[in-house]
Amino acid sequence: MGADLDILKDKDAPLYTMGVAAKLVGTTAQTLRLYEKHGLILPTRERRNRLYTENDIKWLRCVRELIHAKKISIEGIKKLLEYAPCWEIKDCPDERRVSCTAFTNKSKPCWETTRCKKDADCTTCVIYLRSAKKAVKK
Repeated sequence: MGADLDILKDKDAPLYTMGVAAKLVGTTAQTLRLYEKHGLILPTRERRNRLYTENDIKWLRCVRELIHAKKISIEGIKKLLEYAPCWEIKDCPDERRVSCTAFTNKSKPCWETTRCKKDADCTTCVIYLRSAKKAVKK
């Protein structure tokens, strides 16, 4: 039972099938496939199944908000992720920015900075997590 609880606490544990993930995000499996095709999400694969983590769900909700509420296209989101630092996309408050090494040392993209302070909370930033996951899969 203890191991089961640890999995539920792990935000990177692949738990949700594509159908469940689509329902949690409020979209369809076809839309999730489209996001994957465009490189916006990289679900874990087990055999032929795609499995999504809690962090994937968080990121997918962010993508949906950018597309539907902010009217940003998929290509636009991809460009944002290439050029804009996470603090601008997430609109982090100034007090969080000044304690974040990604903000104070702009020589690297925010997701490549590993010295982020705990109070900056980059470890839960969906942009950081997406980029870190993408780097691991290469």
